[in-house]
Amino acid sequence: MEHADFVTHFRTQVDALHAAAAAAGPDAPVPTCPGWTVKDLVDHVGRVHSWVLNALDTPPDDATPRPDERPGAWEDLLPWWLTRARELADALAGTTSNTPAWTFSPTERTYGFWARRQAHETAIHRLDAEHALHGDEVPSLLFDTDLAADGVDEFLTLMLPRQLSRRPVAREGRLVFHAADAGRAWELRLTPGQPAGVGPIQDAATDADATVAGTADALYRAVWARPSGAITSGDRSLLDGLPRP
Repeated sequence: MEHADFVTHFRTQVDALHAAAAAAGPDAPVPTCPGWTVKDLVDHVGRVHSWVLNALDTPPDDATPRPDERPGAWEDLLPWWLTRARELADALAGTTSNTPAWTFSPTERTYGFWARRQAHETAIHRLDAEHALHGDEVPSLLFDTDLAADGVDEFLTLMLPRQLSRRPVAREGRLVFHAADAGRAWELRLTPGQPAGVGPIQDAATDADATVAGTADALYRAVWARPSGAITSGDRSLLDGLPRP
């Protein structure tokens, strides 16, 4: 996917999250984020989007930027967040993907990093807002196939290694993820005390300790520990035990 694609998806997910949050209301519980209400969810995405806006104006080697203070009242918070999110989309769209910016990545410090990261951050929290609004009746296909497949890849190659550096797994195992509609598959090898190995499948999927299969949309939800129609065979505890942000 190209930089412009991520920005387009980011805009789409912002609008969908806003619609679901407004319809659910501030006090609705978010079942996929235990202990949160919709107001907590919007406060969180407002914090993230304002933080990233500030990161775009921060040189790559400077200190970590800080998010803005958020309004306390729901009637102020919701439009405040939407304004910041749209400002962020416009800023990302207004330059090239290789424009330097501060990021938490040690290797990729560009606007392109943030376009991808915020497309997925917002998509997953849009899903949370849909569950707050619809409960278990959220449609099984919400996300574009390419976006969802890229989201699986981003989780396995960026977000999971970051979490494992803080919360290493204690078990060894091999997981295979197969998104048939996207024509993509990933192999994840977990070894205690070592970085996770992620790449193309090395040998038969039947040798895996666990296999997670389904649409890219279903796998996207599964890797982020959201309700999913993905089918997991083998040792499901390996999937459930992956650390999430």
